[in-house]
Amino acid sequence: MFQHKIASVIALTLILCSIHSIAEEKSSPWIATPLISSDPKMGTTLGGLAAYMHKFDKQSPISMFGLSGKYSNTDSYMAVLFGRTYFNQDQQRLSVAIADGYIKNSYEFEGIDTPLRSNDDLNMRFLRFNQRVYLDFFVGIQYVDSNYIISGSDDFSQIVLETLGLTGFDSTALGLVLSTDTRDNQQSASSGHNILLHNFAYREKFGGDESFDAYMLEYSEYFSHGDGHVLAMRIKGRWTSDAPESGFSSMELRGYTRGQYLAEHMTFIEFDERYALSERWGLTAFAGIGCLYGDQIAGSKEASCSDAKNRYPSAGIGASFAIKPAEKMVIRSEIAIGKDNNHGFYLNFGQPF
Repeated sequence: MFQHKIASVIALTLILCSIHSIAEEKSSPWIATPLISSDPKMGTTLGGLAAYMHKFDKQSPISMFGLSGKYSNTDSYMAVLFGRTYFNQDQQRLSVAIADGYIKNSYEFEGIDTPLRSNDDLNMRFLRFNQRVYLDFFVGIQYVDSNYIISGSDDFSQIVLETLGLTGFDSTALGLVLSTDTRDNQQSASSGHNILLHNFAYREKFGGDESFDAYMLEYSEYFSHGDGHVLAMRIKGRWTSDAPESGFSSMELRGYTRGQYLAEHMTFIEFDERYALSERWGLTAFAGIGCLYGDQIAGSKEASCSDAKNRYPSAGIGASFAIKPAEKMVIRSEIAIGKDNNHGFYLNFGQPF
């Protein structure tokens, strides 16, 4: 099994080589790259990303507008139209996204021998605006509106999903954003830190089906060492209050599929080593551990991090290639391994954080 994973990394690295062979050395505002992922739950997914870069002024980081799309051998798909902008001497930052997808899932819960299969429709609109208020501190607001419908692909699955409360919902939420950002580069930092604290208040009066709250905190730090090498660290948590099971937190570490494991709260820590071989090429290695916990966990009651079954380790290796060295924009080819035969193969654009 491990040899197959290594073979997958080699294959993805060869794809990076092919990208290198056709990459233009002259500066261009356009980016185009393939996207690949594979895991036991979603199958093998192929797709691509095309984006346009623009710098609004000398003080602002590069903004990006693009479209990404993926299609899997399980007949699932996802398309995202996005924009991430920095402007007015980086005094304001605006992020927007529109997503549409159809995802075939397979859930496994303790005490249920038969896997539960579902067909999930997703439509989502997202907006976040940040204003610099003092030095590297920002305050902002955010909005999300999603239509997420889960239906069982067979009668048994539909009955059990409804019993567990995993039927999806229409949701609309507003939230506040507080952050401090001292990173030297927003695409691929080598020093500094980023702290992001934000919330979503889902309310029926906004037009959604449910009223509950979700709170998120993310802290990342970057340590430069050696000749261009970087060790990145991230701690992230998500906590909910009065959420239905469809609004629970999910394990987000690489190697696990989002939505497969659910609980009221989630916390993880991970380390990501980015070892530079040359201006364009690098090696990556990462490891982390997360926990799902709370008074309720999907399919059962009560969960704590003291119980090993609620802890989720993750580790992996890979390679990176800078498609825009001056802008420090990279694509990464890597594998990730978790517990209980969870694993993933990825060819993604950008650093994970």
